[in-house]
Amino acid sequence: QVQLLESGGGLVQTGGSLRLSCAASGRSFLSGAMGWFRQAPGKEREFVTSINTRDGTTEYADSVKGRFTISRDNAKNTVYLQMNSLKPEDTAVYYCAARAYRTTSYYASRAYEYDYWGQGTQVTVSS
Repeated sequence: QVQLLESGGGLVQTGGSLRLSCAASGRSFLSGAMGWFRQAPGKEREFVTSINTRDGTTEYADSVKGRFTISRDNAKNTVYLQMNSLKPEDTAVYYCAARAYRTTSYYASRAYEYDYWGQGTQVTVSS
């Protein structure tokens, strides 16, 4: 059974930093993709960032470029999200997602491309 376990969320002041982790168990996502999405109260889930776990290619939403960094440790089957210069509008539940390897191309920013999801971790940025 595949599980994605997020950790690292919490309360931080504007301008602060947090580091989220997502550990995958049950299968390896080497050569697949992992990503982060977020959902604020009353809003739809939105793409934050993703990484191709084979070649390290990354994508970022415009709203987080230059502030957030995604990275992975394939040996640990874990992906990280370093969030700096946090803003109140970053407040949301952050979800980790994983996509198994396929030979077909995919849209990394589309939630339907991902096969597995974590339970989410709350990030709250106070003003």
